[in-house]
Amino acid sequence: MLFRTPKLDAGELRAVERVQQLKDQLKYQVQTVPRRWQGMLRRTALARAVQGSNSIEGYNVTVEDAIAIAEGEEPLDADTEAVRAVRGYQLAMTYVLQLADDPHFVFSVNLIRSLHFMMLEYDLTKNPGRWRPGAIYIRDEEKRAIVYEGPGAELIPSLADELVNALNAPEPECPHIVRAAMGHLNLAMIHPFSDGNGRMARCIQSLILARGGTLAPQFASIEEYLGRNTRAYYDVLAAVGAGAWHPENDARPWLRFCISAHFQQATALLRRTREIDRLWDLLEAEIKKHGLPERTIFALADAAMGYRVRNVTYRPNAEVSDQLASRDLASAVKAGLLAPHGERRGRFYKASPLLASLRQMTREARVASDDPFAEDTRDATKLQLNLDGLTTP
Repeated sequence: MLFRTPKLDAGELRAVERVQQLKDQLKYQVQTVPRRWQGMLRRTALARAVQGSNSIEGYNVTVEDAIAIAEGEEPLDADTEAVRAVRGYQLAMTYVLQLADDPHFVFSVNLIRSLHFMMLEYDLTKNPGRWRPGAIYIRDEEKRAIVYEGPGAELIPSLADELVNALNAPEPECPHIVRAAMGHLNLAMIHPFSDGNGRMARCIQSLILARGGTLAPQFASIEEYLGRNTRAYYDVLAAVGAGAWHPENDARPWLRFCISAHFQQATALLRRTREIDRLWDLLEAEIKKHGLPERTIFALADAAMGYRVRNVTYRPNAEVSDQLASRDLASAVKAGLLAPHGERRGRFYKASPLLASLRQMTREARVASDDPFAEDTRDATKLQLNLDGLTTP
């Protein structure tokens, strides 16, 4: 027996619809309107997802280091174990992207185990790709207490088979964000591996979302949100799990948490698309004014968004040689748009005061996000108008 999907009430159906409206707008922005900044947005969205999921487990890297790792380059700051964890997770997520539109795709136990191996192959003591051999207990270090005990190891094969069958079963009336939330919950509660269960549950959720096809896979995930709200994430899982394997418990609190997470994540991504669109226009004007190559916009955009730019990470985006990349970056420094830091292999570039001021001009005021479960339709209308870039009285 697995946790069952609750029947959505009227408020939850409205909230799911509001999430879908936001995602439809985001889909239009990143798939219909052709802009060169979309590649940057996709790259950073995936990096933020990988960073967020790993930060929950204590593997902390910066966004630019996550990007560097994804592109096969050495990061500047991350420690060795964090790099290995992020590389493994990035590999698994890359496979998820490959499977998003595979016409022959099916969920299988072997797929789940293979994704786990990709994540943890760097440490064979954690039994990558294999079910845990015995009992497992989840300890909350902040509370200094054991908060969950997984089901017996002898139950894992049958529970995994049941989960795979549920994931493959057609549910045309069930929104894909609901199916993804339940897949996440069941894998997390089964806790089938010696380590990496949280990462696996979040990866499976992202895979289900990617298969839903509403958005490009890089934008479907809520892993960034979960990384930023780890305490709330842990608390709702603990409340639903109630300390042990209790699939008879009500999954509604978890489901509502995930719906809210999708709402907040989609809202943040829409804001970023608007800000980057405005920033791109300003950068194109600066590049033209200073006579810089058009390709330098990739370095300037990254720096303006607060990332450190390196020759090794700029080259593949601009599709230039090492020597030409160095020349481009030096020209941007001379134009007063980039500021160099460090020496030789450790050299990187950050936004100059001028570039930082351009970024500041594009920022939208941060306001408290609306509640997706709010019943007042006037709030929903106001939110919709704001997202469309209009003003309301």
